[in-house]
Amino acid sequence: MTAPPPLSRRRRGLAFSIAFVTTLVAAVAVLLAAAVSNGLVHAAVVRAAHDRLSNDADLVAGLAPGRPVTARARQLRQGSGLLVARVLPDGQVRGDITVPAADVATLLAGRPVSGNRRVAGRELVVEGRPLDAGGAIVLAQAAGLPGTTARDLRRAEIVALIVGLAGGALAGVLLARRLARPLRRTADGARRLAAGDRGVHITPEGPAEVAEVTDALNALGGALASSEQRQREFLLSVSHELRTPLTAIRGFSEALADGVVEPSDVPATGGTLVAEAERLDRLVSDLLDLARLGAQDFRIEARETDLVALVEAAADVWRQRCVAEGVEFGVELPATAPPPVRTDPVRVRQIVDGLAENALRVTPAGRPIVFAVRTDAADVVVEVRDGGPGLTDDDLTVAFDRSVLYERYRGVRRVGTGLGLALVAALADRLGARVSAGHAPEGGAAFRLLLPATGGQVVARD
Repeated sequence: MTAPPPLSRRRRGLAFSIAFVTTLVAAVAVLLAAAVSNGLVHAAVVRAAHDRLSNDADLVAGLAPGRPVTARARQLRQGSGLLVARVLPDGQVRGDITVPAADVATLLAGRPVSGNRRVAGRELVVEGRPLDAGGAIVLAQAAGLPGTTARDLRRAEIVALIVGLAGGALAGVLLARRLARPLRRTADGARRLAAGDRGVHITPEGPAEVAEVTDALNALGGALASSEQRQREFLLSVSHELRTPLTAIRGFSEALADGVVEPSDVPATGGTLVAEAERLDRLVSDLLDLARLGAQDFRIEARETDLVALVEAAADVWRQRCVAEGVEFGVELPATAPPPVRTDPVRVRQIVDGLAENALRVTPAGRPIVFAVRTDAADVVVEVRDGGPGLTDDDLTVAFDRSVLYERYRGVRRVGTGLGLALVAALADRLGARVSAGHAPEGGAAFRLLLPATGGQVVARD
């Protein structure tokens, strides 16, 4: 089966479309102008004919009775295409045209006749005047331009149409070139970006909208380059973190396999292997959680949740861990319980555990870790504070960026995988909540999870 041609080949180009549309618009404009002008010219000719015939009819009707009337009418007719008829007192009509019976009756009643009449298939401008001696005189003329004049007008319209088409086509081609050139350059730049070239920069030109497209593409190129750089740094960091426990596990395993470990050292060696394996498992779990957060099948099961009860349950676990590490532990709960919220308690507990793990890692013995629940305006706040070394103001702005703090403090203080806080931020986003970092009164860092309590509910994001 033959693949369909690319969209760019199946559609006509912008230059052709613009040229075609402008030419079509020019043609329509000329035709409309011709139609309107014909109507206006015809109306003007008819009005002029009425005025002239009315004056001539008044002049003839005002002559003395007898032969001068007929002679004057014939004089007016010579070389002018004028039609003359005489209505006799008995109603008979003599002359160049047939006068409708209704007009004859009107004239014989002493009233003038003026208007357009269709006589013998022709449209005529008719002016009739009663005569003092009896009867009436009727003057008529074709309602339209003379043949030569009409042909000249049609010829002028054809010339105007040709000029309009040529002008429209030329304007379309020039406009198309002005629009198509920057768009083609932008399309070429997009193809280069798709091919992996991140050094693409296109100078904006053309109309404002086209320049905006170019600016957007340049911004996209910069964002892609920055994102790929962060991905490379992240992969390097993860590779390093994976290699460290793997190297330790391999080294101690080979020592055990070769029998070089003294029997008395086997428990310590096994403990080291277990610790490195747990570290490796934690890193892999964080990576999997981050990957799952971006998937559509990551489930959020929201239900009514008592955050105070949730934090108390977490505190029971972390109090024992803090005691084992020599770290003081405290819990601060509000005097009045905050309203229950609708959220996923499993994910909220995952966030609390992640923040506590991060705090315990950096808090020295004798310093405190505090869990707190409070209300703040329309938010229910869950807070984890520590008495560790804390974060600088610059650290706070990037605290939830993947691996940033890890790279800053690796080798300076105890660090984790570099993914924990990024995972916390991603989980909070999926819950429709917010996280923030600040300075703790205990001297270290304070991390807050803010669950918006709108009507006592927090709605999870799909």
